[in-house]
Amino acid sequence: MQKTGFISLKSSIGELVREQQKKLSALEMELAAARHEGFVSKYLSETNVTHSKKRLLAVIGIVTEFGRKNNRDAIRKSWLPTGQALKKLEEEKGIVIRFIIGRSVNRGDSLDRAVDNENRQTNDFVILEDHVEASEEIPKKSKLFFVHAADTWDAEFYAKVNDDVYVNIDALGAMLATHWDKPRVYIGCMKSGEVFSEPKHKWYEPDWWKFGDGKSYFRHASGELYVISRALAQFISINRSILRTYAHDDVSVGSWFIGLDVKHIDEGKLCCSSWSSGAICAAV
Repeated sequence: MQKTGFISLKSSIGELVREQQKKLSALEMELAAARHEGFVSKYLSETNVTHSKKRLLAVIGIVTEFGRKNNRDAIRKSWLPTGQALKKLEEEKGIVIRFIIGRSVNRGDSLDRAVDNENRQTNDFVILEDHVEASEEIPKKSKLFFVHAADTWDAEFYAKVNDDVYVNIDALGAMLATHWDKPRVYIGCMKSGEVFSEPKHKWYEPDWWKFGDGKSYFRHASGELYVISRALAQFISINRSILRTYAHDDVSVGSWFIGLDVKHIDEGKLCCSSWSSGAICAAV
């Protein structure tokens, strides 16, 4: 009887182990599929939303630098609400807007303290603690913004804009609402351009040889203002460690989507440098 009971118990344990192995395999397959498609799993999507269960329309990151407080103040006086109005924009229109900045190479110096003080007054910054501010690191900064935004807010769209660009928020929201039916969309003022191989040139591209004999960049959205959908932001977050950057942030972001099933939308209203009737943005 004892031997029979032991065999029965052993058999039950074996069945339990096999069942757990099946569940583990299923979860691994689900995660692999999620990574392949640029999505996180349903469970992670539901539990990692820190701000609200209601999905936002857009998260807009205004990329800024040290010494550009005048630019930030000009934006606050024109198109970025402040105080309770900023919170109202988030609650009523589902649009989150933050200035994006990193840390000084000399952590804790006067540059860092100035930004911390400004943020205590305005509460409109995302400070990328792991990013060191440097002109050559701007492409990595854009990547870190999308990673942070996708991990922090659940939104339909994520946009990057420079701190010398003025944006019509209502017009931007209306335009984005027309693209809800497209799961993987990349919207901007699409362009190409020459790849410069001379080290002393202002726009020098160290990886110039990768762009072929014609030395022309592939089509990508201008860095002044562009928008990506939720799936693409999640794709960047999931694959952050293997997405390489080039000399320019707009080229870098465009390169990540070349091999994906992504809808590129050339939106003239996002050509900020060439103001026209109905434009959503204007560079100054």
